[in-house]
Amino acid sequence: MTSDTSFLRLQARTQRFTLGSPREFRIAADGSHVLFLRSSSGEDRTHALWVQDLSTGQETRLGDPGELLLGGTEELSAEERARRERSREQGGGVMGNATDAAARVCAFALSGRLFVADALTGAAGEVATATPIIDPRPDPGGTHVAYVSGGALRVVGVDGADDRALAEPGGPDETYGLAEFIAAEEMGRSRGFWWSPDGTRLLVAHADKSAVRRWHIADPADPAATPHVVSYPAAGTDNVTVRLEVIGLDGTRVPVDWDNRATPYLVAVHWSAAGKPLIAVQSRDQKTVEVRAVDPDTGATELLHTETDDTWVEISPGVPAWTPGGDLVRIAARDGANRLFVGEECVSGDLQVRSVLHVGDDVLFTASAEDPTQVHVYTSGPNRVSTEDGVHSATRAGDVIVLVSWSLEWAGPKVRVLRGGEEIGTVTSLATEPPIVPDVRLLTVGERGLRVGLLYPTGHVPGTKVPVLMDPYGGPHAQRVLSTRNAFVNPQWLADQGFAVLVADGHGTPGRGPEWERAIAGDFAGVTLADQVDALHAVAAEHPDLDLDRVGIRGWSYGGYLSALAVLRAPEVFHAAISGAPVTDWRLYDTHYTERYLGHPDERPEVYDRNSLIDDAPNLDRPLLLIHGLADDNVVVAHSLRLSTALVAAGRPHALLPLPGVTHMAPQEDDVAENFMLMQLRWLKGALGV
Repeated sequence: MTSDTSFLRLQARTQRFTLGSPREFRIAADGSHVLFLRSSSGEDRTHALWVQDLSTGQETRLGDPGELLLGGTEELSAEERARRERSREQGGGVMGNATDAAARVCAFALSGRLFVADALTGAAGEVATATPIIDPRPDPGGTHVAYVSGGALRVVGVDGADDRALAEPGGPDETYGLAEFIAAEEMGRSRGFWWSPDGTRLLVAHADKSAVRRWHIADPADPAATPHVVSYPAAGTDNVTVRLEVIGLDGTRVPVDWDNRATPYLVAVHWSAAGKPLIAVQSRDQKTVEVRAVDPDTGATELLHTETDDTWVEISPGVPAWTPGGDLVRIAARDGANRLFVGEECVSGDLQVRSVLHVGDDVLFTASAEDPTQVHVYTSGPNRVSTEDGVHSATRAGDVIVLVSWSLEWAGPKVRVLRGGEEIGTVTSLATEPPIVPDVRLLTVGERGLRVGLLYPTGHVPGTKVPVLMDPYGGPHAQRVLSTRNAFVNPQWLADQGFAVLVADGHGTPGRGPEWERAIAGDFAGVTLADQVDALHAVAAEHPDLDLDRVGIRGWSYGGYLSALAVLRAPEVFHAAISGAPVTDWRLYDTHYTERYLGHPDERPEVYDRNSLIDDAPNLDRPLLLIHGLADDNVVVAHSLRLSTALVAAGRPHALLPLPGVTHMAPQEDDVAENFMLMQLRWLKGALGV
């Protein structure tokens, strides 16, 4: 790859060099094999189900979409497309591999049809059911598969026998067994039903969206098309009502008794053989989370633990859970850190805990120590499992761990299999290696120790001034500055176009503790913009080649909001901005995210005004390019249109680029993605006089 355009095409074809990477590992309880998903090459978007024999290392394709669909094209239902949008998943083929407790029976959906594979015999085939199906999951014993179709929770034998509905919706506004929009988009809960350990019943979420406002997503490029109607719970408006039932295979139904008015958000569910089902529920203001044990026979719930905070209680993946001995596992903010507790004992030391990966005789979790750009895997104690610098995650069953490692020292993931702490094999990654090796300087700058990645053009001659491009996300719950090579491949390409590129993580990003995360409460605009300005000036003080008279900023989603904010409120610092899919009016964004940080708009209207951009339109005197997908159902195009309308009314020149058919994910087709980036580059260079 020698030309700039060929890199952009390759980046699009490989989905940012992620295709071909193994993922979604499921380890056999007896340690004999591991199941995983992987496409056949770094440019193949169709994922297949694979099994590796851990005694030999032999990898075998177990579920091939091309064979199972007899060469036909995969077709997705609207519900499945929505699920993939929530998870930002752009691949195809086998995208889920739920298994029984032994990780022998695996169920997955293709084109809305159910397929079941046996990891030991290698058999895989279709099971006739109602269609289209969503989220099929075998019971722990591997005899039945529960799934959702038409909003109903259904169950079928793995042999196709006795397909039937266990719970059917009362109308089009109700579903059983699916995660509602807020759960999937903001709370990290993608599921809506959970099997009992003995496989005789399920804990099932019932969602009723009848009270939620309806929004219409139209396609102006196709005026004959009927607008897509979505139920969108904007800040300050009604949410979906969620309830729970315990439903038996014998047809018994027991409502779960919890006050879903006081704590309406169903955050997490855990059901294991170690104790009664656990649920975590959260208040609307998110200052309280309750952990409750459910009696599956009566539906009564017992309060086990209450966590409160004056700003908000953070949701952490993997908790609550039971240890095999019946101790409650949870993560809580204590003494300046997010700490891991087993019972009342802190087992994470001074680490900043990020997630729980597995609970067995000890707890497997991810955390950061003093350097938030690194994420390591630990067992409770704490004892570190990952040894090399970088970002790591893992899956475990018994004494087998699959460790996935990313680093600045290599491209893509290394996947190693450990047994009893000793490496016994690897899982092959087929991901394409980027043709660019980023030369990134990871810096800690300013009084607040902001983490920054700085990249110069390849071959930069010290003493030569270069314009600056800030390339942030910059908002809560996301990190850009990480010790991984792949994170800086695209920024290096941007730098090679003639910029010093700065990627800065400010307050609100994970890995630095509760105080750091909560510093943005009520003040998105002030805190996150100040962090970008401070990072720029602190780096420039040590690197005089940065030309502070030519500073651009570009970003998507929160980064798009931050980019528009930068030229509207700090034009003396930022001279041009590209704002992709920005939130411009926080009253138009969803309840759980927005109210966590800004409160309720009826109670704090001045906070919403101060953090939104519409009223700033008359202040624009720098070049601004707004870009928005017309099919975006997360940050709807009304955000950019309202800001554009206000700019026109104020007589402020700007550019607006609508993208027909594009959702909240940027375009990934080869030609479109290439031209999309080159267009931005030409615009930015023109705006900065480069």
